[in-house]
Amino acid sequence: MSDAVHVKLLIVGSGPAGYTAAVYAARAMLNPMLIQGMQPGGQLTITTEVENWPGEVEIQGPELMAKMEAHARAMGADIVTDMVTKLDLGRRPFVAECDSGRVVTADAVILATGAQARWLGLPSEEKFKGFGVSACATCDGFFYRDRQVVVIGGGNTAVEEALFLTRFASKVTLVHRRDSLRAEKILQARLLKHPKVEVIWNHELTEVTGVEAPKGVSGVVLRSTLDGSTRMLAADGVFVAIGHAPASELVKDQLELHNGGYVKVEPGSTRTSIPGVFAAGDLTDHVYRQAVTSAGMGCMAALDAEHYLAALGEVEPAPQAVVAAI
Repeated sequence: MSDAVHVKLLIVGSGPAGYTAAVYAARAMLNPMLIQGMQPGGQLTITTEVENWPGEVEIQGPELMAKMEAHARAMGADIVTDMVTKLDLGRRPFVAECDSGRVVTADAVILATGAQARWLGLPSEEKFKGFGVSACATCDGFFYRDRQVVVIGGGNTAVEEALFLTRFASKVTLVHRRDSLRAEKILQARLLKHPKVEVIWNHELTEVTGVEAPKGVSGVVLRSTLDGSTRMLAADGVFVAIGHAPASELVKDQLELHNGGYVKVEPGSTRTSIPGVFAAGDLTDHVYRQAVTSAGMGCMAALDAEHYLAALGEVEPAPQAVVAAI
C-alpha cells in the first residue's frame, strides 16, 4: 500500500452529482479527487437538448457536463480519467483500486456512479446489440436516416429517444406494454402529435428478427399484453428505452441497498450504512431521477463529508453561517 495516493475525500463517478460534490468539496478545502468512471459526465453526455436545467432554457447535455467539469477543475478538484474496479469499504482509510493500476486511499468517499441502461434480456436482443439494437438514440440515431425504427418503453427515456429519432427516421414506432405513458405530459403531447410517430399500446417485444450477411435487424415480434396474440413489424433498428439500473456493483455486498439495488441513505442526508461513505444522484434515487436533484444531492454529500471529517478533527469545521448561505 506504500504506492497508494491518499486523499481526504474520494468521489467515485461524475455527472451532475459527482461534479457538484467536487465543486463544494473543493470550496471546503477538502482537495477532493474525482474518478470519472467509464462514462465521464454520466447519462447527460448521451442526451441532446436539456430543457429543465435552471438558468438554461435549452442546452446540449454534453455541453452542460463539460461546463460542470470545468467548474469543478476551476475550484481545484483533481479530476482523474480512470475507472474504479474495486472498492474496499471494510476498513478506514477506504481503498479504491482502478483499472489503470492506480490505488487511492481516502478518509471519506462519495459515491456518484449513477445508473446504466436496462435491457430486456432477450437472446435476440443480445445477438443484435450493435447491429441494429441500441439503448442510445443520440449515439446511433444518425445511422437510421430515412429508415423505420422501433422504440420500446413508456417513460421519459423512451419518449425522448423517440422524439430525437424523428430527426432521422422516416417512421418511429413506440411500443408500450400499457395503455398510457409514464412520461412527462409535455413530452407526451409532443410525441402524440408528431406526424412521424405511431404508438402501439398494450404490446411487448418478444423477439428481434434479422439477417446475418450483413448482420442487421429486419423487424420485431410483438405480443399483446391483453390476449397474448403476436404480430410482426418491419424495422431497421430497435431502441430499448426502459429505464436504468443503479450502478451499485462496487458496493452491493458492502452497503445496504433497497428497491432493486439503489444505495440506501438516511432520510434527509446522503449518509449510507457505513460511516464516512456517502452516496448521491441516480445511484440512490429511484423516485425523481433528474439532473437537478442529482446535483442537489451532490451538494449535500460534500457538506455531509465535510461535517464528518470535521468531527474527526481532520478538517476545520466550516462556520455555520457560511454553510447555511451556500
